[in-house]
Amino acid sequence: MQKQNQHCDKIPHKPYATHLTMQKSHFALWDRGQNRRTDAPHDRPVREQRGFLCENAGMFTGIITGVGRIVAVQPLGSSLQHGKRLTVEAPAAYLDDVGLGDSIALNGACMTVTSFDAASACFTIDVSAESLDKTAGLDREGPVNLEKALRAHDRLGGHIVSGHVDGIGRVSRFERVGESWELRILAPAALGKYLAYKGSITVNGVSLTVNRVADLAEGCEVSINLIPHTVENTALGSLQAGSPVNLEIDLIARYVERMLSGSAAEKANA
Repeated sequence: MQKQNQHCDKIPHKPYATHLTMQKSHFALWDRGQNRRTDAPHDRPVREQRGFLCENAGMFTGIITGVGRIVAVQPLGSSLQHGKRLTVEAPAAYLDDVGLGDSIALNGACMTVTSFDAASACFTIDVSAESLDKTAGLDREGPVNLEKALRAHDRLGGHIVSGHVDGIGRVSRFERVGESWELRILAPAALGKYLAYKGSITVNGVSLTVNRVADLAEGCEVSINLIPHTVENTALGSLQAGSPVNLEIDLIARYVERMLSGSAAEKANA
């Protein structure tokens, strides 16, 4: 098990009106009144969302840019309606181009950076109770897949990913087959209509291709082939039978289903 970074618990948390944090050897001031960091490059505005699944905030590709680790989980209150503050340890230099309010996907769930310390490569996010209820793996310490939000000039190496988790699946098989690995996931039955042979699915933030689909009584099982590079460079290698995983269906499939259901409704009312 990776040893916790001893500096991760020293990230300052200021009142929401003003955040003060170290960034690249200088102070970055969060001005809530102007909704921006006053010394940010080009004075770019940053989002103020905290603890939600970044509604309409960021887009991703499902290509993991780093494997981090949740090293601390702090309750934000005593009731079930309160969320949690997560402290995440990222790879060295991962936060060099990150600012307050930026979006980072953790295991496929888009979250907002609320504070960070680039020197110790640690950042925090606040996760609402609603988000915790609709995702897996964000309520405890352990490895997580990280991806920063897509920029306009970046390559779209995977597929369009929103960072909104559509459902929680469960690993039914994860075994080595030749040089690769076969990953089988039982998805909720409601997601079955969006899953197709050679279609795309996001598993814990990783863009993957479906090799086989089987509609079962207990749900829809998909089979995915993982090459060694994917297993070695993401947190998927820690999965085992029974592990819960965050699933996001293909955005195009979502719109196609909506258009088809709308056409059917129009014909019925004609």
